[in-house]
Amino acid sequence: MEKKIARNQIKKILSIDAVSGFAIGGAAWVALLAARGFSTVEIGLLESIFHITSVTFEIPSGVIADVFGRRKTMIASRVMVIISSLLMIISRNFFTVAIAISASALSYNLASGTREALAYDTLKEAGLEKEYDRFASNDLMIYQIFSSVGTLLAGVALVLGYRKANAVDAVIGAITVIIAFTLTEVHTKLHDVTSVSERFKETIQSSTSFIKESRKARLIILFNGLVGAVDVLVLFFLQAKLPAVGLNKLWLGPALFAMGIGAAAGAKATEYFNEKNYRRIGVLCAVGVSLSFASVFTGNYYLMILGGVIGAFSDNFLQVRTDIFLNSMIPSEQRATLMSVNSFAFSIIMIILSPVFGLLFS
Repeated sequence: MEKKIARNQIKKILSIDAVSGFAIGGAAWVALLAARGFSTVEIGLLESIFHITSVTFEIPSGVIADVFGRRKTMIASRVMVIISSLLMIISRNFFTVAIAISASALSYNLASGTREALAYDTLKEAGLEKEYDRFASNDLMIYQIFSSVGTLLAGVALVLGYRKANAVDAVIGAITVIIAFTLTEVHTKLHDVTSVSERFKETIQSSTSFIKESRKARLIILFNGLVGAVDVLVLFFLQAKLPAVGLNKLWLGPALFAMGIGAAAGAKATEYFNEKNYRRIGVLCAVGVSLSFASVFTGNYYLMILGGVIGAFSDNFLQVRTDIFLNSMIPSEQRATLMSVNSFAFSIIMIILSPVFGLLFS
């Protein structure tokens, strides 16, 4: 692949994440459900359902991306965004919302690992692997900035109501489908195997072997998943807790926006820190997320917002470092599958912690 084409492809991948960030229904889904009368316990259970779906389909979706192609899988991911949004519009109770949430999880599954694998191997094919560090940082930063804009409109989403807010998300999904169709597939050695069943067999065997033999990769995946799960749950429940402790609803959007900017700063900051010791980075980021968790129990919305910003910064800093480190370790033929294992571990931890956090913050 020519360098110009490769860099143009990277821009398209980044643009998909940028446009996706304007999905206001998804950005304020906790607040929208709370406004509809769902309790924090029910919301916690719905979050568990999201991750149960993720656990079920995360690794298979990565295998599908490696076997059938990353471009096709990205398109399918964007289509599921539309389906999820439409299902949320027609939802009537806990059960129907759970179906919509499951469809949303599938959209994340299909993109998770696929996006990173497509970007890394696009750059690798053009001899630009060293530019992946910048991509990983910019990708998360761009998504956080634009999703923060969507979060900033949380109050607008509440005014519009869940039907209109999710209709906006459906339109956003359609735009990203169009962009995904313009992507170029990246060829790997696995595609030389004509038999689909042999591709599946080779991918599963090689990925399993890698995980068994690499203790370092296993520990990094589990640690990153734990830190990330705690931060994500704190930020989710702050949507419902901040108004409950006295924050004016009109300020909910700006408060969540500030946390999103903190996350974007954490992603971008990795470019300016030369620290390569993953263990040292991990300890510092874990401390930041712990402070975020503790802030929720102060009952002071100023401290809660500050804690949310610190936690978001720490989590994204660690996530980018983990992404870069893992991609440098794994083979191209199983890249999407093995990056999906990282998300799989995160989902397992979220399933365990979501109801617990729902009770803690109830």
